Amino acid sequence: MSCVIGIDVGTSGVRTIVMNKRCEILSGGSACLFADLGDDHRSPLLWWQGIEQALVKTLAQIPVEQLVAICIDGTSGTVLPVDALGNCLAEPKMYNDAVEDGRILASIASLMPSSSAAGGATSGLAKALYFSALKPAHIIHQADWIVGKFTNDYTHTDANNALKSGYDPVTGCWPDWITETGFNTQLFPVVSIPGTPLATVSEKISRQFSISDKVQIIAGTTDGCASFLATGASDVGDAVTALGSTLTIKLLSDKPVFAPEYGVYSHRIGDKWLAGGASNSGGRALAQFFTTEALSSLSSVMDTSRPSGLDYYPLPAQGERFPINDPQLQPRTEPRPDDDILFLQGLLEGISAIELLGYQRLMDNDAPQLRSICTVGGGSTNQSWTSIRQRMMVNRFEEVVFRRADSEEAAAGTARLAVAGANEGKLW
Repeated sequence: MSCVIGIDVGTSGVRTIVMNKRCEILSGGSACLFADLGDDHRSPLLWWQGIEQALVKTLAQIPVEQLVAICIDGTSGTVLPVDALGNCLAEPKMYNDAVEDGRILASIASLMPSSSAAGGATSGLAKALYFSALKPAHIIHQADWIVGKFTNDYTHTDANNALKSGYDPVTGCWPDWITETGFNTQLFPVVSIPGTPLATVSEKISRQFSISDKVQIIAGTTDGCASFLATGASDVGDAVTALGSTLTIKLLSDKPVFAPEYGVYSHRIGDKWLAGGASNSGGRALAQFFTTEALSSLSSVMDTSRPSGLDYYPLPAQGERFPINDPQLQPRTEPRPDDDILFLQGLLEGISAIELLGYQRLMDNDAPQLRSICTVGGGSTNQSWTSIRQRMMVNRFEEVVFRRADSEEAAAGTARLAVAGANEGKLW
């Protein structure tokens, strides 16, 4: 039976998952970049060492002659300049690194259409303009560089990683307004839809890992989109809420949804779209007040059947992206009651209300009706939080159901794309 491998490159490590063509997980491997290999998460060589380590572990678990495809995801908005051979010309700017050159930011803001995701100091386009002064052969994203290591071709990207660099997923091109900023779009890679076969592995990679030179490299995605796909969500109206350090929601839609005034944007996946947004609220806002141990112990004795009566908007600091797009928005976590259990309940209710408003924003802007929610991330294990969220969601959207994820590993999402690529691009 043939199989594929999905590779997830995160900020702390590399994870691989082997999947058969029925999308059943067979095995996997991992490498912790910080503990095993070093502590420079901006080093492309470290990324590759992590992949080598994880892939060797993974290939040892399967008959290598059964491997037919590999797919990779990377952190969204991570950009690096390279020469024609793929050598990095400067330290990459990671997904959360900001460009501080006001002229660059002003040029983008003055030309960018409201539907573009290329705005802001951390956008891929801002980083590309910053790096263009180095006269590189290519300016690419993290996942693109790894594709290049497998294929010896650094001219491929996918529509999801390209989104924050200004790519228009609706028209399927790098728009003309980017050129007006002074940037040469020929420095950007050629864009493919996630799940599209790109090339076969190079002879060097075939020898290094003892795999067939016919193994295909499939156009990948961002880590966030991969996490959505990993859950098994596949029908229009299926949604995934990620409760990690921040709160992110994505809803599978049959049409693109853009509402930049609320921080809403869409990624193309196959013949469908992932509409959603990312709030600054979430685990980091909770961590300002409670340790992980305190969160667990207080939640275990919380009575969620009665609302706290508190009206909070928990944020770790000033500023919000979605569902309210306001860099000046202040956290609202007062008044604080003496009872820590009641205070925590109010915070959890506040984040749940942000999630509810987020889904309402999507539907108010022509997204499909919410049908189901799958929850991933650390917050998904908090039963009291789940109870609060379910009560609020069902009160607003009567038909919505909460379902379990097939997997919470982003690598499982890229493996699903690899299956699609090996299956003539049929993802759903």
